[in-house]
Amino acid sequence: MSMLARSVIRASTAPSLVARRGFHATRARLSSPFHYPEGPRSNIPFNPLTKYFAFRYWTFMAVGFGTPFAIAVWQTKKNG
Repeated sequence: MSMLARSVIRASTAPSLVARRGFHATRARLSSPFHYPEGPRSNIPFNPLTKYFAFRYWTFMAVGFGTPFAIAVWQTKKNG
């Protein structure tokens, strides 16, 4: 027997591991401490549906963007 023929016979007689794993859909265990709620806006640490979200968002972005520039201006004027 050739090597190729033996490998074909071995592959056809032995069930593959993937076929034996039995992929199937199971119900989520909500009692598990590692399962979190799913759906839109459930995986972010803030609530974008609040009244002042847009103001707080743009304030946060402006402060984050402007801080390096403000620090650079302060450092250049500090010893001048």
